[in-house]
Amino acid sequence: MAQPSGGPYGPIPQSYAVPETGTVYYVAPDGDAGVPGTALAKPTTLESAIARVVTGDSIVLRGGTYRTGGLQLNQGITLQPYLDERPVLKGTRVATEWEALRDNVWRTRWEHLFPARPLAWWRLEREGMRTPLHRFNNDMVFVDGRLLLSQGWAGGLGDEGYYIDYDNGYVYIGVDPAEHQVEITAHDIALHRPSREVHGKPSDGKGPTIRGLTFTQYAFRAIDIEGKKPSTGPNDEPTDDPVGVSARHEHGKEVVGTTLENVTISFTSRVAGYFRGDNLTIRNSLISDTGTEGIYLIGSSDSLLERNIVRRNNIEQLTGYYPAAVKIFNQSYDVVVRDNLIVDHPHSNGVWYDVGNVEGVFADNHVEGTLIGLFFEISKGIVVAGNVFVDNQQGIRVLNSSDARVYHNTFYNSPAMFDRNERSAQADHFGWHPQTGPDVDEREGHVFEGNLLVAGAGFAGPLLHFDQPAAMCGTLKRPMTTRVDHNAYVRADAGEQPLVTWSPVAGKDCLAEFATLDAFRKATGLEKQGVSLQGYDGTLFRSMELSRFELAQRPQGMREVPVAAEAAKVLGWSEQPRLPGAYPAAASSTPTR
Repeated sequence: MAQPSGGPYGPIPQSYAVPETGTVYYVAPDGDAGVPGTALAKPTTLESAIARVVTGDSIVLRGGTYRTGGLQLNQGITLQPYLDERPVLKGTRVATEWEALRDNVWRTRWEHLFPARPLAWWRLEREGMRTPLHRFNNDMVFVDGRLLLSQGWAGGLGDEGYYIDYDNGYVYIGVDPAEHQVEITAHDIALHRPSREVHGKPSDGKGPTIRGLTFTQYAFRAIDIEGKKPSTGPNDEPTDDPVGVSARHEHGKEVVGTTLENVTISFTSRVAGYFRGDNLTIRNSLISDTGTEGIYLIGSSDSLLERNIVRRNNIEQLTGYYPAAVKIFNQSYDVVVRDNLIVDHPHSNGVWYDVGNVEGVFADNHVEGTLIGLFFEISKGIVVAGNVFVDNQQGIRVLNSSDARVYHNTFYNSPAMFDRNERSAQADHFGWHPQTGPDVDEREGHVFEGNLLVAGAGFAGPLLHFDQPAAMCGTLKRPMTTRVDHNAYVRADAGEQPLVTWSPVAGKDCLAEFATLDAFRKATGLEKQGVSLQGYDGTLFRSMELSRFELAQRPQGMREVPVAAEAAKVLGWSEQPRLPGAYPAAASSTPTR
């Protein structure tokens, strides 16, 4: 079995049959709000249908552009296209009334503005010289579908920038609107799923099923699924749900079973969606060009993300905001992220299990071009297996966590790091967050086996880190890991640069660097069966240019290694020995036809 699968990823075009159960409401961009919408020939509006549906009903959307937002729904229904038509929900309106000013600047008065400020934990004294405050406003301006970038004044806008005078309600651009279509955000959300009564109906506790729709150009977010805490505005912390340490059975139950399939969400100024509630499934969807997060899953267990494409998060390059393409946050259990493409995030982390998560599974994903491909922080237990990490500043980082088991991954120019520090619940910047994870002296139990770590030409840093600050060496004396073995380290360049860093060790800095596996093995007793190939100048992979990271051949000295039972279960492998890495079989030396 190849890991990752190779797709198909993202939305798959298809024809959706009209549901045969419940009441079906047909809607169209030019629908009539005064008709029931139960006949295909007489569609109603989307807003009207949303107000009428009850559990088990369906809304079938005809193709076209729906410029709408603020839709509230609290019933377990289905939203889907009519057959193979393509409905697009847009949060913008077209701006047509412009006033020409001097120096190639135009302005229009706009009634739908979304001023915002950074959340309270953002540190102005550290980040204010890197990220101007106007970037935190949620408005977006598009010229012929191209996003412009917020500027601090009306001079020098050119064809790339816009400026908003919030005091007087004007939007300024530097391109002639007579020659282009200009769209400006008019809605800050497409679909809101409250956990309270709306439209005279109590919540049924069931999440919607959304198939085949596109949501784009929304200020703030496109979808928001509530938990116990009502959804917040842009200036309030949206993620403290639950607040404080919470048992698994006490959260994630207000809205259960939300499903997205073949959905596209793009160009949202903050997140694609806040998703709360157990048994969430997001499959074969595209999440693209988002702000601080793409998918934001909060306090939700037994959820699955698979075969999605998540790309280009933090498009405004905010700093100090801890961005992640996918964030799994605040005491979520058994969340599986499997066989996704997480790509093109030069200013964002990839997937971040953050604060109190328990026993996640991260398997078969291709993660490329991120700050940290997989970040597992202040959490307990994850299996990371069969993934390919390419050109990430860090492939994985396991910080202040316990029991991360990392098996049979391929890391190319993407170091693996395990580290811990003194951060605790005492006087922490984020208050109760550290209470949800292992205590300072419990951040250990990690396993690292059967992985292939490769440094291409010019990559000189260590490939594997086990680090802690020197100040902790007097109190944290046990290693972070229980097993490190059967890994293969390949470096294109020969030399004496460090291969592995290790802590704790006796000495002033608490940290040792090892240029060879023999030295690491001798000092720690670990990596007894590991293999190091330094100065390797052969063809290792089938084709990096085509993202084909199967082994082209068995490198001399590399041999099959055992596969742990839990890795085999997650990957669907037998437990027979295999070569290290995510693609553990070398190609045949003789091509077959």
